[in-house]
Amino acid sequence: MATRQQLQGKWNEVKGRLKEKWGNLTDDDLVRGEGNVEQLVGVIQQRTGRAKEEVERFIDDIVGEAGNMYDRVATTTKEYADEATQAVRKGYQQAAQSVAASYDGAEQAVRRNPVESVAVAFGAGLISGVLVGLLLKHR
Repeated sequence: MATRQQLQGKWNEVKGRLKEKWGNLTDDDLVRGEGNVEQLVGVIQQRTGRAKEEVERFIDDIVGEAGNMYDRVATTTKEYADEATQAVRKGYQQAAQSVAASYDGAEQAVRRNPVESVAVAFGAGLISGVLVGLLLKHR
């Protein structure tokens, strides 16, 4: 049988489903049984004439379905998080490989042509310095 905590945690769903199944239940009937499983079962039995076991089984089914739904949502969320983690790792690995390959290419170019590499670096630095100087001068 459902526990008091399970019933309280799913009360809105339980209340709605009970009203769907047994339309002659009123809000007052449900308020009398709120939070106490035995009392709720007794109220439903009085109003509907149903057997105690049938009412208990129906409440257990409602509480169990909600718990299963929670488990499915939690499992799906974990699966999506795992997939996202794998995608991020793969992207990081690809970026790291690309940077390493570019670094190796630049290193080989400098080893093959050291004088030209120094001249290009000097020219790039000179141009950058002039541009920064002009920008700061206008402020």
